[in-house]
Amino acid sequence: MNYQYYSSLAIVTAVVVYMLAMFSHAAEWASARRLGVARPAHTERELVGVGAGSSVAGVDTAVGTDGADLPVDQPAGAGEAESFSAERIASHRVDLFGRVGIALTLIGFLASVAGVVLRGLAAGRAPWGNMYEFTISAMVFVVAAYLLMVWRAGMRWLGLPVTLLAAVGNGLAVTVFYVAVAPLVPALHSVWFLIHIVAAIISGAAFNVGGLASILYLLKKRAEGRGTVRGYLSRLPSSARMDLVAYRMLAFAFPLWTFTVAAGSIWAEYAWGRYWGWDPKETWALVTWVIFACYLHARSTAGWRGSRAAVIAILGLASFWFNFIGINLLVSGLHSYAGV
Repeated sequence: MNYQYYSSLAIVTAVVVYMLAMFSHAAEWASARRLGVARPAHTERELVGVGAGSSVAGVDTAVGTDGADLPVDQPAGAGEAESFSAERIASHRVDLFGRVGIALTLIGFLASVAGVVLRGLAAGRAPWGNMYEFTISAMVFVVAAYLLMVWRAGMRWLGLPVTLLAAVGNGLAVTVFYVAVAPLVPALHSVWFLIHIVAAIISGAAFNVGGLASILYLLKKRAEGRGTVRGYLSRLPSSARMDLVAYRMLAFAFPLWTFTVAAGSIWAEYAWGRYWGWDPKETWALVTWVIFACYLHARSTAGWRGSRAAVIAILGLASFWFNFIGINLLVSGLHSYAGV
């Protein structure tokens, strides 16, 4: 059985399914454009005056909720009822597209897990020997963390950015980063390599979920500040709740990333005879660590909570991805074996 071929086929399938899930969640956001727009009926009537009316051309009229004259045989609340009905239909569509998106995400997750497992069987080792293998494994952990949050805490609101990330990540893996199965280079024959990679994958998944939550937090916070929370933003948790979710994910990831850097140093001593050599990959891992350390410090300082801390979290996520992709593609170093 050609495990390598079926592994690639499973990853390509996952890319397609994740794209369908992304489109479904995009439709979920688009279907919510009517939500949160209509004001309560009693508020509208208070603004125009209950019972206000006039007579035009001998026909008794009453003032409607939009300020227009309505015949008295049409209930004053007809406009509100129609708007409420439209909002209920939109809400039903939002839920439907959201459930379809979750189902497709689960199918894509299973396909990507199969791809990673088959890649490991084809290589006869843990599938983390190059950038392609690390990418598809990292996407598995990111989506797994998201699905766990959906199951345990109902956080479907992260569906669009997570499926976008999974589709792009796996898509880059199969089109740009792909390499054929090959034996590990001597530097990777160490148990500390496996420990280093597992810690990096788990902390990276948490960094991504926390960073995406921070992006949505800024969108919701801006809408709340303008008093224009409508559409899908009206279905998101409060900005305070989203800020807390991001903080918990990043607070969980930071110690793991610290351990990742430490384990990498021990592995470097085994492979190259020194714990730290300012290799570009090592240096940027330290930069990422410093940024997230600043984030946690900002969270503990009252004047830097909220939006400022969220911006630091997003910078940290960008630094993580530059360390993961940019360094490998743009800079040569001792980690160049992990290139494409």
